[in-house]
Amino acid sequence: MTVTWQQLYDQAVATCQPRDVSDSMYVGSVAAAILTARGDVYTGISIDTACSIGYCAERNALGSMLTAGATDVVGLVAVRGRDILLPCGVCREFMMQLGQHSGDIEILTSIAPIQTTRLATLYPNFWNV
Repeated sequence: MTVTWQQLYDQAVATCQPRDVSDSMYVGSVAAAILTARGDVYTGISIDTACSIGYCAERNALGSMLTAGATDVVGLVAVRGRDILLPCGVCREFMMQLGQHSGDIEILTSIAPIQTTRLATLYPNFWNV
């Protein structure tokens, strides 16, 4: 990993900027940063709406990555403020469907000390094995 976990975490924290977009949309309470095998970093923020059609920061970052033509995630961190969050079930499912090696994606679980877990550990019984 050419980008360190601290750098990936810092990028996610810097991206986390909660704000109201309108009376019915609130964004940025959660931010995510993902690292690809090429060493590129993509970020995303959560989008919360009054009618529940928003989406998570992780899928937002993954959408940016896919738009850029990358597909091979090696690391992910999600934060609310400075607190590390684990991806929800929908995000875990989404990442698992990226390909046969998706279970190897490392997810930051602690910054001090640095600890990670593999996606396959968080989602051990993926249906499409």
